[in-house]
Amino acid sequence: MLKACVKIAEWFPLWIVIGCLWAWWQPEAWLWFQPYITIGLGVIMLGMGLTLRLADFSEVFRMPKIIAIGVLAQFVIMPLSAYFWAKVLDLETSLAIGLILVGACPGGTASNVITYLARANVALSVLLTMCSTFAAVVMTPLLTQWLAGTYLPVDGWGLFRSMVVVVLIPLIAGLLINTALDRLKQHKRHAVRGIIHMVGPIVSVAVIVLVVSSIVAGNKAAIGLVGPKLFCAVFLFHATGFALGYVVMKWLGYGKVECRTVSIEVGMQNSGLGASLAKTHFADMAMAPVPAAISAVFHCLIGSALAGIWGRRR
Repeated sequence: MLKACVKIAEWFPLWIVIGCLWAWWQPEAWLWFQPYITIGLGVIMLGMGLTLRLADFSEVFRMPKIIAIGVLAQFVIMPLSAYFWAKVLDLETSLAIGLILVGACPGGTASNVITYLARANVALSVLLTMCSTFAAVVMTPLLTQWLAGTYLPVDGWGLFRSMVVVVLIPLIAGLLINTALDRLKQHKRHAVRGIIHMVGPIVSVAVIVLVVSSIVAGNKAAIGLVGPKLFCAVFLFHATGFALGYVVMKWLGYGKVECRTVSIEVGMQNSGLGASLAKTHFADMAMAPVPAAISAVFHCLIGSALAGIWGRRR
């Protein structure tokens, strides 16, 4: 049963594509989830917290240099890439804001699955996702206020409060629950964790598909109007992240496994979080969440393509 659930989660890119196509052809089937986007993100973060243990933080100190480089690359390359392509392609304000917001988000949990398929360093990927997610509580509001603030005033403090509620509190709650499980008897502890590891990935995948597809459904007409330019901007934004993530690690002298891992981690964003923040803090801009929805599709497709190429190589 556990293997079946893991296999289902590994097909995450396919479920995203199917969900978006379904939402495009039958928007009414997905619109119901829009009021629950923020709650859904909180559930995903809780699930991520349930996979963490205090011992994971000690692992960070065993490889501080590569963790620092990976997190720094995440919050330098992606926000600047978003800003650059938004300017070069002259995106309208709401789309530029949405793209920058995605760029300022941490790495997505789907990167761990893609890293596994690419035969890269899964443990490093998990640590990078964890560290960038915690760092995002501060970095996402700051970067969004700095870069998106060139288009219009941004409520940085409001973004910070949302990050605390949607990201930090669920993460810590999950971590504390997982730590508390150590007090249970061994057979009970293994049973509970077995259920978490079996159900958690499926729930996360389902919620992300619901978030992205509901946004596509709610903005079908607008996406049709700005499609080509927006698709081009989002593709170039992610392609830049994947490429520079690899090049920077190669330039610093790391091996192929580390280069692949950081490339995937930098190139894949937490698009669901970007969509939730855009919908909450830029509610007067109907198109602001749309780049996040397109991003979720593109970064999965690019990551899957790279995983298919790298996974066949030693």
